[in-house]
Order: sequence, then C-alpha cells, then structure tokens
Amino acid sequence: MNRFIPYGRQFIDEDDIKAVVEVLKSDFITQGPKIFEFEKKLAEYCGAKYAVVFNSGTSALHAAYFAIGLSQGDEFITSPITFVSTANAGIFLGAKPVFVDVEEDTGNIKSDFIEEKITNHTKLIVPVHYAGHPCDMKKIKEIADKYSLFVVEDACHALGAKYKDSKIGSCKYSDMTVFSFHPVKHITTGEGGAVLTNKEEFYEKLLMFRTHGITKTKFENEPHGMWYYEMQFLGYNYRMTDIQAALGISQLRKLEKFIEKRRKIVQIYNKSFRNNPYFEIPIEKDYAFSAYHLYPIRLNNKYKQKKKKLFEELRKNNLGVQVHYIPVYWQPYYQKLGYKKGICPNAEDFYQREISIPLYPKMSDQDIKYVIEEIFEVFKEA
Repeated sequence: MNRFIPYGRQFIDEDDIKAVVEVLKSDFITQGPKIFEFEKKLAEYCGAKYAVVFNSGTSALHAAYFAIGLSQGDEFITSPITFVSTANAGIFLGAKPVFVDVEEDTGNIKSDFIEEKITNHTKLIVPVHYAGHPCDMKKIKEIADKYSLFVVEDACHALGAKYKDSKIGSCKYSDMTVFSFHPVKHITTGEGGAVLTNKEEFYEKLLMFRTHGITKTKFENEPHGMWYYEMQFLGYNYRMTDIQAALGISQLRKLEKFIEKRRKIVQIYNKSFRNNPYFEIPIEKDYAFSAYHLYPIRLNNKYKQKKKKLFEELRKNNLGVQVHYIPVYWQPYYQKLGYKKGICPNAEDFYQREISIPLYPKMSDQDIKYVIEEIFEVFKEA
C-alpha cells in the first residue's frame, strides 16, 4: 500500500459541503443565525443548558478560565499528558499550572494525587479526558466541593463520551466543559471549539469574552440610543464564523455514526492485539464510555527503549503514527519557568511508552487490516 494512513483525519461528505455552500450564498457568513443554531444543537446533544462556540479549542479554554475568574496569583491543577493549550490558557491570565501525575493505564489525571497539590492559591481543577476516555469525575467533583474549587473539563478529545450515565458536556460534575473541533477530532469545523455550562453567569461572560468584552444588552451606563454598546472588560475576537458553524451542524448529525465506527475499529484492534508481547492496549473502565479519539498503545519494557526506531519504521511503512504527548512541563518554555523533570513520573513513563496508531471513521477494512499487519511486522523485526 502506497497511501499514507494518518493517525486521524476529518470525514467530510456532500451534506457538509452543501451546508457550507448554502451559508456562502446567504446574507450572513459570520455572526449570523448558524452560530446560535449550532450552539443550541450542541447543548441539546450533551444535555447542558448553554453552549458558546469559539474559533478554537484553545480560545474556548481561555474563555472558560476567564469566566471562573482565574487571574494573577491563582493556581490551577491539571494533567501534564495533554496538549500545551490546557496549561497555556491559564498562563494567559497570569495563573500558575500545577501538574498532577496520571494513571498508568488511561493517561488521565490520577484523582488520588490531587489533594496533596492543593494550596491556598488553588482555584481550579482541569481534568483532561485523554484519548476520549473520561476521568473519574465523581471523585474530582467531591475534591473540588471539599475545597470550594471550580472544575473545567478539558474534553477536547471526548465529544460523544459518557461518564457513568451522563454525556461528557452535560456539566453534571463540573462548572464548564470545553470541546475542540479540529479536523482530527470527532466532528470538525476546520478550526473551532466550544464551552458548555449550566450557569447563566458563566454563559454571559463567555459570550462577551469572545467579542472583545462587548455587550449590547446589559449596560453599566445610560445607553445613547439603539446603536449603543459597551466594552466592560478586555475580551478577544474569538468568534466562529457561520461557515464553520454550518459545517459543525452537519457534522453533529453524524457524530453517533462516527463514534460507532471508531468503536468498531477499536474492537478489531483489541481482538487482534490482545495479549501481544510488544505493547499494552487501551482500557475502558467500568464508569466510562470512551469516544476513542485516539488508540494509544503503551510499549512493554523490552520495546520502550526502541520507541524511536519503532516509530520511524512505522512511518516508513506509511502509518502516520503520532505521540500524545510530551509532558507539558518538559517543554523549553516551562523549563524556563522553573518546572523540573521528574515531578510526574507516571506521566514521563507514559510518554516514553505511548504511540498513537491510526483511528478515524473513514478508515476502510483494507486500511485497518494493513495497520494491524504492518504493526506486527515492524515489531517482529525490532
């Protein structure tokens, strides 16, 4: 097979294209009715009262942290096994990320380790649903309530996942939930993100934050006329376009099928790879229904030292494997801030073992078969 198989990619069909073209021919291509429609459908799907869409998952995280009042001198607890945005968005506001180690099997934040990292400066816990597998939100919520902390779920991997009987995004165990609509995620708007919440106060702040801190409804001063608006705090231009929202609406209709296909591929992988001598396969805990954004394999001890070579060989064989993630605090920027290697040994070990293999709805039976065969071939020769 000469075709390169990436670890993830979008699924765009004629319905999606038609939805985008219709908006391009309409009166509004940004700040129009498709934004509200997408938000309404997203909130309904997840079981939340409110959704606010943004131009990226990063800006959505920034907005959520702002809405709870995260600021200079505050600390927030999160996982180092995540994309840098989870931590960066707090630094944007002057807050300090505090990294808590992860579970060896899921890569999710280990709830038993959270309390020991809480200080008088802690304001927020940000659990990351790594690879689409939900964190143990009941335990995290109990800790947050005990110390009067906010919880924002980084669910950028987890649209369509469930924790116990609740969809991720319902905010049953959190103040807000953040999603990403990057092309490798479950649905795409090109670039895009969203924050879901059940609290009107946060909803109103999110709406203003994405539009320069401007409101056209609730004023501090006497309005001059019907044209009047006020900028009440420093916000950003984090708006999504109607073009993107139309694509999101169309994609959302197919989400359940996308999740079903991902889980079918996982079943095939699990059956093929179970009890192999080379690596551990992902698990799904009894409280979780994973959305399987990723299929992260974890190399056994013998192969951990060979990761670089294995990765290179898999790429040579047209498998677009990837690694998720280098621990955030290993990045040069964070090292310059004073973070030391060794603070989260499980996370560092997880990174040294993890490789994400191809998993996305558009994979054909031939693609899946090829991935399995090439992985075994490469490992046998390692």
